[in-house]
Amino acid sequence: MKNSNSNSLFARREKVVSNGVGIFVHTTVKSAHGAIIKDLDDNEYIDLGGGIGVLNAGHCPDEVVAAIKDQADKLIHSCFHVSTYEGYVELCEKLVEILPHGKNTKAMLTNSGVESVENAVKIARQATKKEAVICFSDAFHGRTLMGMSLTSKVEYKKNCGPFAPEVYRLDYPNFYKKGKGLTESEFSKKEIKRLEEFIRSYVDIDEVAAIIIELVQGEGGFNIAPKEYIERLRDFCDEHKVMLIFDEVQTGFCRTGKWGAYEHYGVIPDLSTWAKSMGSGMPIGCVIGKTEVMDAAVPGTLGGTYLGNPICCAASLATIKLMEDKNLNKRAEVVGKMFTDKFKEFAEFVPFIGDIRGLGAMVAVEFVMDSDGKEHNTEFCEVFVQKCLDKKVILLKAGKYKNIIRILSPLVISDSEINTSLQVMEESLKEIMKDN
Repeated sequence: MKNSNSNSLFARREKVVSNGVGIFVHTTVKSAHGAIIKDLDDNEYIDLGGGIGVLNAGHCPDEVVAAIKDQADKLIHSCFHVSTYEGYVELCEKLVEILPHGKNTKAMLTNSGVESVENAVKIARQATKKEAVICFSDAFHGRTLMGMSLTSKVEYKKNCGPFAPEVYRLDYPNFYKKGKGLTESEFSKKEIKRLEEFIRSYVDIDEVAAIIIELVQGEGGFNIAPKEYIERLRDFCDEHKVMLIFDEVQTGFCRTGKWGAYEHYGVIPDLSTWAKSMGSGMPIGCVIGKTEVMDAAVPGTLGGTYLGNPICCAASLATIKLMEDKNLNKRAEVVGKMFTDKFKEFAEFVPFIGDIRGLGAMVAVEFVMDSDGKEHNTEFCEVFVQKCLDKKVILLKAGKYKNIIRILSPLVISDSEINTSLQVMEESLKEIMKDN
């Protein structure tokens, strides 16, 4: 981007935007539609990052844009605590319909994923009258005080402490990394036994309000919790009267081929957190939970000035309808298979591919140094992502060592766009292998 409009914008950014606001991909954007973004120099990129999993329904879907414009003409803000409006209620009605948590379900709206997490913890503490929260290694739950306390990635927390008290971290049940020689069932039993040992050494279970877990870790590298582990975790929480919270911020709204990843497990959480693709890029999220749990919160302890903004509600309702009309849950299965099948072909000539994993269209490739798969290959991943970017395909890295690429493309991406991006990846991998 020499002498480009994009470079000029980055120069302006450097002068006025805090360095703390990081740059994950060195691109600009002036317009976008579907799975294609156009930068300030009119270069077009295939977007496989989806604004970090926000654009399952694509960039600027016509139906959502129309709903935003229509709502803006009628009402931009009133504050739901002051004047109740239909959009908030209608959206909650839709959410409890598509994401039921048992016989009776209620919801509350937020501005973001991390606000959803903060509120879920508050609700769990009020419901149990207990304080401690157990979370997991490689977790990401946001950058607020409680979010950072629950988040595992150290670089997101540097010099930001002290953190929220009564947060205890357990190793994530990562079968790829720790299950060698075991069946998933054997591994799940072993990991639950480790949890039982954990509460004898680190925190009194009678003081634990909640356990929060990502069924598929986002920033952590798309690590997938084994089904039997989650089933046993549900039993553990029931036995000890602990709230089970699923963080579905990145897995929700068709990404895994279901409305929520929990549907793959057949396990109902007490509470769950959502955001990202819920509103096609508008700032909206929610907490959903069993009615008796949600109603344990004292009136006035939940809420905020902008939560459930009318325009965001309109965008979310239109997004969900679009997802239903286009059957994006089914499309996610097709998209995921196209990427996964081709990645397996790549593994035949790239010995540095240690693992290919995913659920629906939430697919990742982990780069390692050797077949043992325990030593990360950050450099290979970095070179690969940059080569793809040079060829106008946007990829996102993940994992604490940034040695994993994760596919979070819009689900409306065409087969042709997928095939083009895969061709770029194959060319880039072959170039790197030739240099090695």
